[in-house]
Amino acid sequence: MVTKETWRPRMALLIAHVAGMIDLVALPVWISTLITEYHFDPQQAGAMVTLFLVGTVAASLLFAPRFNDFNGRIVTTVSLALAAMAWAAATQQTQFIPMAICHAAAGFTAGTALSFTHGTIGRSLNPHRLFAMAGAAIGIFGTVFLGMVPKLVATHGREMVFLVFCCLMILASLTSLLAFPKPTLAHDPVAAAGTQKLSRAVWAGIIGVSLMAVTQSMVFGFYQEIGIGHGFSMDAIAGVLIALGIVALFPGPIAGFLEKTLSAEKVVLAGPVLQAVFALIITLSSAFLPYAISGPLFVATMVFTHTFAFGLLSRLDASGRAVAATPAMLMTGAAIGPILGGTLIKMSGYTSIGFAACVCATLAFIAFSRVRASHHPVTAAGE
Repeated sequence: MVTKETWRPRMALLIAHVAGMIDLVALPVWISTLITEYHFDPQQAGAMVTLFLVGTVAASLLFAPRFNDFNGRIVTTVSLALAAMAWAAATQQTQFIPMAICHAAAGFTAGTALSFTHGTIGRSLNPHRLFAMAGAAIGIFGTVFLGMVPKLVATHGREMVFLVFCCLMILASLTSLLAFPKPTLAHDPVAAAGTQKLSRAVWAGIIGVSLMAVTQSMVFGFYQEIGIGHGFSMDAIAGVLIALGIVALFPGPIAGFLEKTLSAEKVVLAGPVLQAVFALIITLSSAFLPYAISGPLFVATMVFTHTFAFGLLSRLDASGRAVAATPAMLMTGAAIGPILGGTLIKMSGYTSIGFAACVCATLAFIAFSRVRASHHPVTAAGE
């Protein structure tokens, strides 16, 4: 467990979480800027974000199994500093290949930091509660980002998106250097769990979260473009994005408050269903109000459900390895989403991603139903 549950190390973890999870709130502005300001087509824009997420996945797959073998503070600090350098380089690029390389490098370095951040959260005194705080931190960042960055792009240029990313990485690197906590391994019974295989229930949960992430990035990443396609004004869509950031403040804290009230197994089953409903409304509705209401609720569903999934996986695997792989679960899905969404849009229009979301939701529901049957941590190798 983390040696001290004080606000100083907590804040370091929360800021590192936000830095590593920028795609969760930045996707609409990020992808829209690549399309509108850099003049990449939807498939190219989706491919670049996918490269960022693939880098994150690769880092998570590499380091999550070795979470207990490294000094988390050093790795996180250095990785975030390197991510800042990659985003700084991106501000100077205009061509697809160099920009894609910057995205991949930023993804790998930020993903490395995020794996150690999530693994450390998973080894805290109350992983569900701390991850709920991380959800609130994402909401705060989202409110600021979605409210300010589109205006910065309009007034100061397209590179402002990547400059903001760079500044966030620098902040996270500094706070990690000063306050990132270390799990204590001496006389810690969970350290022994590191040699045990993950159970089928844990793997089912990992697959379920990944599938929800596909839907999240596929629909939310093109939310602004879908609104434009419906004929809604940019001012109206910008207002929804600000409201979306505000709404995103609440799912994490609410999930933390309801930890003992709601069954995590039932929450993770309901999440994909609600996600599919909101995705269909966003993509099919020609009226502004349903589109505007469903956007914030769509994002809130992912944050709320994942908080319960994180707590559930922390209980099923005491070693911290499963939750250290959180970036791999989220980003594997999120990496597929932008390129899949961009390809579907190019082939069949925006409505096609609503139906694709229903397929993902069905598969996620089936996966989470396997988690429901298990309530106990892994106790034997090979279980």
